[in-house]
Amino acid sequence: MDRSSRQPYDVLVGEAVDEPSPRAARALWWGSAGLVLTVLGTSVVVAGAEHAGRLSAAVALVLVQVGALRWVVRAPVAVLAATAAAGLAVWALLPTVTLTGALLAAQVALCVLSAVRPRRVSVSALVAMCLVTPPAFGAGGPAGLAVLLLTVVLAWTAGQWRRAQRARTRSESRRAVVEERARIAREVHDVVAHTLSVMVVQAGAADDVFTRQPERAREALRAIESGARSALGELRLLLRAFGTEAAEEGTGEPRQPGPSLARLDELADSVRATGMTVHVDRDGTTEGVPATVDLAAYRIVQESLTNTLRHAAGADEVSVRVRVERKCVEVTVVDNGRTAQGRSGMAGSGRGLVGMRERARLVGGSLRAGPLPGGGFEVAARLPVERV
Repeated sequence: MDRSSRQPYDVLVGEAVDEPSPRAARALWWGSAGLVLTVLGTSVVVAGAEHAGRLSAAVALVLVQVGALRWVVRAPVAVLAATAAAGLAVWALLPTVTLTGALLAAQVALCVLSAVRPRRVSVSALVAMCLVTPPAFGAGGPAGLAVLLLTVVLAWTAGQWRRAQRARTRSESRRAVVEERARIAREVHDVVAHTLSVMVVQAGAADDVFTRQPERAREALRAIESGARSALGELRLLLRAFGTEAAEEGTGEPRQPGPSLARLDELADSVRATGMTVHVDRDGTTEGVPATVDLAAYRIVQESLTNTLRHAAGADEVSVRVRVERKCVEVTVVDNGRTAQGRSGMAGSGRGLVGMRERARLVGGSLRAGPLPGGGFEVAARLPVERV
């Protein structure tokens, strides 16, 4: 779990990463537009001093390229074609502007296309861009041809590098999700097994006193009914989350039921042992809260505290607030660490955040994580409760 953005944001489960987020797309446009205006715009103004009659048309074509880059993420092929045509027109109007410079916006579009579209599409675009090299040879000779080919290939290669980087991030996120699902499945198995064990004991007790103490037998039967409803709820939750993919991986050794919010003080004490000041504020009782929700809330607190110890630069204090209401459990963890490089709130970045996101998704909840305006980092989860 890292920090980079200025405001907390909602972590959306299953968010697509094939294309940049709207914020990243805007940043890309502003950066590329500034680059084209600075480099190509300056070249056009300087070259247009000798061709005053062509300057206004060339400037208009530069602005067309800058405007087209606004849609480079959504329609990179169309933007590539438009910027290449406009760049060639600029070069035709002002031959003193190098063809490499005139096609700068097209090279940006090629880089983005290479990053967000299949390789066969980007290779075709690369070949098409290379077809405009003969004029560069005629105008600048072998050096001009080599420079244009080099910049075009570098733009395509940069896009491929970015595509591979995002593919690796997606692969790591998927692996983290699979591992977290397996862990959750084992914990739900433990909870259900514990509930069924209690039901067996209650059934035996009811049988022993059925004739002599019918009221106690009825109490045992009511406890069995309550336990059965709880176990069925946990199983429905698990099946809804995993479908037919869930599989128990036996170890041959019995496992104890997983931790819960009732053991929150133990968790806080373990963190305090490292020298960190931990404040715990609890409001409401967890009685009647499904065990899966209880486990999810505990794991989110646990992972948040772990990330504070590992990644929150200069943090010496963290506050944990758990609020149990009739319809939901709200968990908030806030530290006072400084914003550190490599700790950002981007969705899917960091295996800890992926695990917490999967926990929230499993119970139909939501997770918000990010730096606070006044400093510090916040993780906030809202987990719906269907009381047993």
